[in-house]
Amino acid sequence: MKLSVRNPGMLTTVQDLGRWGFQQIGMPVAGAMDADALRIGNLLLGNDDGAAALEITLLGPTLVVSGDGLVAVTGADLGFRLNNVPAPTWRALRVTTGDTLQFSGPSGKGTRSYLCVSGGIDVPPVMGSRSTYLRAALGGFEGRALKAGDTLGSGTPPALWKRIEGFECPVDLRPERDANAPLRVVPGPQEDRFTPEGIETFYNSEYTITNSADRMGYRMEGPVVAHTGAADIVSDAIPLGAIQIPGHGQPIVMLADRQTTGGYTKIGVLCTPDIASLAQRMPGQKARFRRISFEEALDISRAEREKLSRVRQARASWTTRPEEKTQLHGNAEERLSSGVQQAGAGSLNLVVNGTGYRVTWETASE
Repeated sequence: MKLSVRNPGMLTTVQDLGRWGFQQIGMPVAGAMDADALRIGNLLLGNDDGAAALEITLLGPTLVVSGDGLVAVTGADLGFRLNNVPAPTWRALRVTTGDTLQFSGPSGKGTRSYLCVSGGIDVPPVMGSRSTYLRAALGGFEGRALKAGDTLGSGTPPALWKRIEGFECPVDLRPERDANAPLRVVPGPQEDRFTPEGIETFYNSEYTITNSADRMGYRMEGPVVAHTGAADIVSDAIPLGAIQIPGHGQPIVMLADRQTTGGYTKIGVLCTPDIASLAQRMPGQKARFRRISFEEALDISRAEREKLSRVRQARASWTTRPEEKTQLHGNAEERLSSGVQQAGAGSLNLVVNGTGYRVTWETASE
C-alpha cells in the first residue's frame, strides 16, 4: 500500500519510538511525542509496537491511497475522515485504491494524532530508527516534514491483516490525556539547588504553556521558582520529561527532540504517561505539577504497560474468533459501519500433551 500526499498539513512527520542508544555520541532520540498512542495504533493493526507511523500536528494532511490495507488513527481528535465521511478513530479500517484520508481540524481534544498503516511506514532506517529528527534533517522521509507530491510506501502487513479489520481499542484501554489533570513529577537530581519556598511555588502554582513549545520542549510561564544559588551546573544527561529551570526561574519541560545534555538545574522529571499528556496540550493551555515518589511512578507505568498487554490480547481474540463473514465491497460509509471479514476462514481446538490450543486459518489471496 502507498500513500500519496495531496496536502501535507501543518506538520506531518514519520515517527516511531525513537533512536535509542546513541545519546552518548550526541544523537537525540526523537520519536513519537505520544508514544502510547503510536503503540496502540500499531497494536490495532497487528504491527510491531514500534512500527513507523505519521505523527500529525493540529492540521492534518490529505492522503490518497494506492493498494489495499488497514489504517488506524489514534491520539488527538483532529477530525479524521475517509472519503470525506467522518471516520472512527482507535479502530482498524480497510482502505483501498482511490480512498482519500483527510483531517478536518482539531476539536480541542489534543494536538497530535497518529496515522498507522498495516506493515508500518517504510522509509530507510537511520541508526535503527525511522523517526524524523528535523533539526538535523535526519531519518524519516528525507529528514523533513511531508510535502505535497511525496509518496510513502508501507512494509509487509501481518499475515492475517484482513481478519483484523474492524477491531477497535476498548475505551477503558485508551490513554487518558486530561488537559486539566496535574502533571505528576518525580523529584529530580538537582532538587537541592532550589529553596524550600521555590519548591513550594513550583508545586502549588499554575503555569501557562508559551508559544515556545515544540518537539524539543515546552517553555512555561508563571511564578518564579527560586534557586539557592546559581542555576547552572556541570552539563549532565537530560532524560525524557526532565524539567529544567534556568536562572529566570521558569520551567522548561524537555521532550522527544531534546538535546542529550544540558547545564540547567532539573527540579524533577515527568512521570512517563504525563509526558504524552503535556505533549497533547497547546500554547496558551495551563499546567500544574504534583509531586510523586519514584515507586508511585513505577506503579503508574506498570499500569500503562498492562493496558497495552490487554489491547494485544483483545486483538488476538478478535483475529481468532470463529465467525465467518462475507467480504463487503461498498462505499466508505458502508465500510466504516462494518467490521467485515472475508470468507474462507475458520478455527478448531486441539489438545496436545494435555495443553489446549486454538488453531485458525484464512484463505490468502493477492
